[in-house]
Amino acid sequence: MRLATYLLAGMTSASLMVCAPAANAQSERFSVVANGTKVGYLNVDGDARRRTIAFDYKINGRGPSSTETLELDAAGLPVAWTIDGATTFGSKTKESFRLRGRRATWSDAAGPGSATVADPSLYISQHASLWAPGLYARALLKDADKEMPALPGGRVRLEKIEDLELKSATGPVRATAWRLSGLDLMPVTLVLDADGNLLARGIGRAALVREGLESEERRLRDLTANWNADWLVGLQKEAAHRYEGPVRVRNVRVFDPRAKVLTGPMSVVFHRGRISAVAPTDTPATPGETSIDGGGGTLVPGLFEMHGHLGDFGALWNVLAGVTTVRDMGSDNTILNRLIENMDSGRLAGPNVIRAGMIEGNSATNNQSGFVVDSEAAAVQAVRWYAARGYDDIKIYSSIKPAWVPAMVAEARAQGMGVLGHVPAFTTADAMIDAGYDEITHINQLMLSWVLKPDEDTRTLLRLTALRRLPQLDLNSPAVQATLQRLVDRKVALDPTFVIHEDLTLNRTGTMPPGTADYFDHMPVAWQRDSMQALTDASRPEDDVAYRGAFDQIEKFLTVAHRRGIKIVPGTDTGGAFTLHRELELYQRLGMTPSEILARATLEMAQHTGRDQTLGSIEKGKVADFFLVPGDPTKDLKAIKTIRMVVRDGVVYFPSEVYPKLGVRPFTTAPVVTPGG
Repeated sequence: MRLATYLLAGMTSASLMVCAPAANAQSERFSVVANGTKVGYLNVDGDARRRTIAFDYKINGRGPSSTETLELDAAGLPVAWTIDGATTFGSKTKESFRLRGRRATWSDAAGPGSATVADPSLYISQHASLWAPGLYARALLKDADKEMPALPGGRVRLEKIEDLELKSATGPVRATAWRLSGLDLMPVTLVLDADGNLLARGIGRAALVREGLESEERRLRDLTANWNADWLVGLQKEAAHRYEGPVRVRNVRVFDPRAKVLTGPMSVVFHRGRISAVAPTDTPATPGETSIDGGGGTLVPGLFEMHGHLGDFGALWNVLAGVTTVRDMGSDNTILNRLIENMDSGRLAGPNVIRAGMIEGNSATNNQSGFVVDSEAAAVQAVRWYAARGYDDIKIYSSIKPAWVPAMVAEARAQGMGVLGHVPAFTTADAMIDAGYDEITHINQLMLSWVLKPDEDTRTLLRLTALRRLPQLDLNSPAVQATLQRLVDRKVALDPTFVIHEDLTLNRTGTMPPGTADYFDHMPVAWQRDSMQALTDASRPEDDVAYRGAFDQIEKFLTVAHRRGIKIVPGTDTGGAFTLHRELELYQRLGMTPSEILARATLEMAQHTGRDQTLGSIEKGKVADFFLVPGDPTKDLKAIKTIRMVVRDGVVYFPSEVYPKLGVRPFTTAPVVTPGG
């Protein structure tokens, strides 16, 4: 979440320096850097009474931008703040804040709000730039316990991580890393200078750094990954239950993905990470077993998220949601592999990981993950690099030259790897199917082939905004039918990321996103406000109609594809966890039953990825990856959203214990556990 903080009433005069620029300078300059390349800027200018902030960055042809105007009173206290801009996907943002005496009012995507401020509090903005967390940290540094109430709700806290020294163009810079928590679903890590002014922060695949520190971007991102891991290690120690002897889960029914039915009442026993028995529920226990009462609920094999970009916090969120296997579709290779090591060692919670290595072409708008190549030879060498390191697949991205794809596919085949990806710019889905793709990722990548002109560039936001053309598409046209037949004949799967297209086409500013209805009220206030900002700009009535029509067309096409036997692969590109539950729920619109959907997301994905000997079902000898729900998901798929327990490689997690530590109100209670003697 992009956040800003405004210091409200009741602070000391020393605290008013929170809004002053570093060392009383009249300007601050920052760079947004990704893999050594500057991809954006953040400029702060003004005087003692008025400041302006200009912010913009673009990765992969898209990114946020904003202009802010901050007015201060004679004491230096913010009295007005306006923010105008656009989200990563182009939706317009507008926010205002005003303080008069002790009365604070604001307006953003969630609507108007107001409060009478009694105690020192921090207003958390929805749309401010990446500069704002530095202000927030300065406010907390002045507070005795570094913790304050926040508006519209909650509390925020600042914790020191460690001191460090950075190398700048003008010499060494003393710095301190801090962790901000209580704002969203994960803490924010900041690096401040000796005076408490912002030096750097990570933003996913990039970093915001003070000008002169650009060379430290890679190091800062690696350090941030380590700091986050250290914090999560502490949480893992509290959340992960490891039992010495066998564990028997009694009084449950088991979902069988082969027969697509529930068994009768059973007991499932696991020990040292493997399932050792699936037996009638009245089977006598052996000495030393831990017993868990399933309460007549259902055990479901761990779910597969087939389009993830895994991070350390995302790894935990997925496990808590019963997602025990994630196919990573192109994260930073170094950070991902370090994360896998931490998960494999048990230091961090996380799923099994299937790695698809990103290969992107060099262009003005290229993605910065994985390998960015400028020749066919370099692209083929990247395939070999991934193969030598045990990656399962390669993922071809939008700026790869189409002429290079056959050679990349040939090398992948020689190395025993799968080929997945976008449809590169200036080619078609048909051409990529003919070149040897095993899967096409994102349904827009397929369907835009039928509505774009040959010279239109899909490396830009056009690949999203052109969805408005889909309502005019004739799904019975020869072009559409020819592609469908190609998919059938070549056995090419579709990874449609249906749920992100629901978000792109149906979310509207000021309203609860339709896909979040079952968990919206459980989430932190800041998350709720942020989710009420639309991703795309549908402010014009004609665009609103067009985007809604686009979702209808996507649903109709996927329904036809499913009926034709084309494999629909469940993935989200939105982080998985709760949104994977929604992805699966949407498949009911394609004519799939809950049992068929559960089978698709478990055993069939294990088979699809060659892991069905160890994963995908609850059977003797397989890895103990499953979760417990109180209801029957074969009758109501929503039951998978209420999880009492998750077992991942024999380690037991109770979401109701962990969610409160992450700001989420639990969905249900943990089962009763009787320790072994």
